[in-house]
Amino acid sequence: MFSAIRRSIQSKPSLPEIQANVLAGLTVGVIALPLSMALAIASGVAPQHGLYTAIIAGIVIALTGGSKVNISGPTAAFVVVLLPIVQQFGIGGLLISDLMAGFILVLMGIGKLGRLIEVVPYPVTVGFTAGIGVVIATFQIKDFLGLNIEALDGHYLDKLSLILHGLLSIDWQESIIGILTLTILLVWPKFRSKVPGHLVALLGGSISVWMLSQIMADFSVATIGTRFTFEINGESGNGIPPFLPSFEWPWNLAGADGTPIGLSFELVRNLMPSAITIAVLGSLESLLCAVVADGMSGKKHNPNDELIGQGIGNIIAPLFGGLPATAAIARTAANVKSGGTLPFASVIHALFILVSILLLAPLLSFIPMASMAALLLMVAWNMSEYKHFIRTIKIAPRDDVIVLLLCFSLTVLFDMTVAVAVGMGLAAALFIKRSVSLTQTSAMEHDHAGYKLPESVVVYDINGPLFFGSAQKALRTISTVRPEVRVVILDMAEVTMLDMSAIMVMESIRNDLQKRNMGLVINSLQPRILLKLRRAGIRKQAGKIAFSRTLEESLFAAKKML
Repeated sequence: MFSAIRRSIQSKPSLPEIQANVLAGLTVGVIALPLSMALAIASGVAPQHGLYTAIIAGIVIALTGGSKVNISGPTAAFVVVLLPIVQQFGIGGLLISDLMAGFILVLMGIGKLGRLIEVVPYPVTVGFTAGIGVVIATFQIKDFLGLNIEALDGHYLDKLSLILHGLLSIDWQESIIGILTLTILLVWPKFRSKVPGHLVALLGGSISVWMLSQIMADFSVATIGTRFTFEINGESGNGIPPFLPSFEWPWNLAGADGTPIGLSFELVRNLMPSAITIAVLGSLESLLCAVVADGMSGKKHNPNDELIGQGIGNIIAPLFGGLPATAAIARTAANVKSGGTLPFASVIHALFILVSILLLAPLLSFIPMASMAALLLMVAWNMSEYKHFIRTIKIAPRDDVIVLLLCFSLTVLFDMTVAVAVGMGLAAALFIKRSVSLTQTSAMEHDHAGYKLPESVVVYDINGPLFFGSAQKALRTISTVRPEVRVVILDMAEVTMLDMSAIMVMESIRNDLQKRNMGLVINSLQPRILLKLRRAGIRKQAGKIAFSRTLEESLFAAKKML
């Protein structure tokens, strides 16, 4: 634990380096402030919960994790997972699932699963990432166009149907602000300015609302202040509460019915699939972000420590109203480009958001919902990775294309839990299928490796791993021998692994050959595989079973058995 902060202290950073990290933290804070609010809104909760996430997770994960430059907070990848939880269990259920996911992440780090990112197939990652982008973009159409829809309930197709039927109720005022904000987001990067484009876009949208309301008396659009209200310690108001996040047990917060959700084994059982999905998705996102950051900064992260840090952050954040958090690639990249080299930059970014809540909460309430929707449309477009999606379809093997499209479809039509489980399962099945095809067993009945074989001796050359998929394939080949064959030699020089299924197959081969009064010689076994066979009881028996190190020794042993 704490490897990032320990390495930072040991490096004895200079004053200019500390100053550079302060500036980097402030830059990232400006970027994270509106994004955190937008992602909370997209997840179905009030915007302050996104800000609380950036504050708590930004500090805790930076100080306890394994990456010196990762910036953690709410991310778009979680939206598809969190929205169904909020709709079914309320904010209380969401924070409980986050708490559970935090403990799972800590256990993953302790179990040294930090290389998890390396075992997730590329089509699975691209598939569910593109699916998340499509879902987020679809759900923003309501606020972007000001559609008269009370609530987007049901599964994706139900929500899409509501949106399509609601297109007749487009509000031109909301649409103007949404299109203006989206235009600024698209055009601003061409100026190559250091000022973040989404900050300019939200300011442009907010100022436009004020100016148009001065010109036209009936001009009115939904804002954060008109959409959200709060009541804390007897004080109520509109928009974002200008207070520090307060401690509260998640089970004391409201469920879907508005009453405290409580804590029970049944609730934990129902939330467990969501918690596992949050933990797996958070680990993948944070580790992928750390790998990207290493390439940009030239530094190295500790993946297991990073998982533990992410876990601790997701245990503490929900106790203060924070959502599930993970490292964000866009914010981390901005941190590195701005000169961030220490966890200190993430702390500064979190403190900037904290000060903004205390001082700017009334101003943040004037941000139009159409502008927030435009910002999320850009986030969805950027995370969809459409170029990678199209390229994979064009050049990938057919099996990988099937995995990609399946993960994409399941993410859109069902949810991330189903998509990740089915995608990983199908990818594993395809991997097994390919591995089985790599294992070949061929019979050499006349000559092998330059040696002339007697008519009564056959050599089976086995290449590749022997496991539950390929072992039966080998058995079928070896069980069909000519009647005149008296000794079978298994050349296993190129067998790289042997599992329990393969051991059972080897026992079947031994028993079958002994029943037919035939000898068995096993050639060129690796020491660890030989040890496995001996533990299983497949040992040397005079005139029946022999082990050899070379083919010459095998032929000599075979002649003794004839």
